[in-house]
Amino acid sequence: MSNAQPLTELSADQLAAFRQEQQAAYETLKSSGLKLDLTRGKPSAQQLDLSNGLLQLPTSYVDAAGTDTRNYGGLQGIAQLREIFAELLWVEPEQVVAGGNSSLTMMRDTLYYLMLSGGVDSPRPWAQEEKVRFICPVPGYDRHHTLLESLGIEMLTVPMQADGPDADAVAALVADDPTIKGIWIVPTYSNPAGAVCSQEVAAKLASMPTAAPDFKIFWDNAYAFHHLTQDEAKSADVLSLASAAGHPNRPIMFASTSKITFAGAGVGFLAASVEQVKWYLGHLGKGSIGPDKINQLRHAEFFGDADGVRKHMRGHRDIIAPKFAEVQRILRQRLGGKGVATWTDPIGGYFVSLDVIPGTASRVVQLAKDAGIALTPAGASYPYGNDPDDTNIRLAPTFPVAEEVTAAMEAVATCVLLAAAEKLAG
Repeated sequence: MSNAQPLTELSADQLAAFRQEQQAAYETLKSSGLKLDLTRGKPSAQQLDLSNGLLQLPTSYVDAAGTDTRNYGGLQGIAQLREIFAELLWVEPEQVVAGGNSSLTMMRDTLYYLMLSGGVDSPRPWAQEEKVRFICPVPGYDRHHTLLESLGIEMLTVPMQADGPDADAVAALVADDPTIKGIWIVPTYSNPAGAVCSQEVAAKLASMPTAAPDFKIFWDNAYAFHHLTQDEAKSADVLSLASAAGHPNRPIMFASTSKITFAGAGVGFLAASVEQVKWYLGHLGKGSIGPDKINQLRHAEFFGDADGVRKHMRGHRDIIAPKFAEVQRILRQRLGGKGVATWTDPIGGYFVSLDVIPGTASRVVQLAKDAGIALTPAGASYPYGNDPDDTNIRLAPTFPVAEEVTAAMEAVATCVLLAAAEKLAG
């Protein structure tokens, strides 16, 4: 048969022969003793090396404003770092909070404050509502889902499309249901599909009528600067769009340097309206006397300005873009034309989203595990870990060295083909 012939066009005898062929390939794979990991989007050691200069910084403990960063205070973070990231995030410095090493912690804290006290536009604390629900575009980021689930917030899904969440579906859900309090969005190079939210979709989300007066857009710009090509997508200016639409307090933006410098020792950021920043700091101040300003100062010195960040990210691109190209090469070569899978070809971010024959994603992951390749659990990109079609697998090629990416993807392709042959053979 042709290498590109869809499996569904094979005769029963041909399919049986193909299955035997893939089973033999899989047994060889199992005996090769692989131990490879494509589970999480972690930077590689080579990427981390790009930031080793941070270890010799800061050269002074006094920031540009004359503040002694060794001491208490400065809850909003040092001005010179906020200025750098304000430019990158399309906001004003007074709209930015530079925090600790984790934007996920800032997201959690924001949700806690909303649940316990309500927002600047809330009639009451969210915990006093009969029910609180969030919209989650799928496939999406599993940590968002886990955070909501931990607070008992019910999750509703809408499709993630190439230009962002299905805005019409979102608008229809929020128009008459006051229990829907927010939506998660990874707007630039979404996790895992690599989608980019367009200015038009962002404008609709920022302006749509909502039954909840305190509806929030949790705008997680985790990958906004993580370009894989010279065609660098620009994030939609959601804060300006929301302000122009009369909803200045609707978006809350998050970002961090976790995949820019050191993953465990970076800086997280929150950006919002000035009023909402004041609200956030008012709650934060009850449990903090200021962030690690020394770490913020070393980052400000290391980057210098926004162009310094952009230049630094080109170094990341040079390291990881070949790995993503290798993923695409193997998927096209091994799975192309066989009718067993589709996948994204992102221009940024940290993931490739692979959709296999419905009902086989869990089998592919199990086959891979038994052969020594760790993949993110099937369904991880859906709320409650429940992919109703059992079709989506998130691939994370950044952490392994290039040779391991090749070996891992060849193995994944074999597992996809074997699972497909088993399914079609009944």
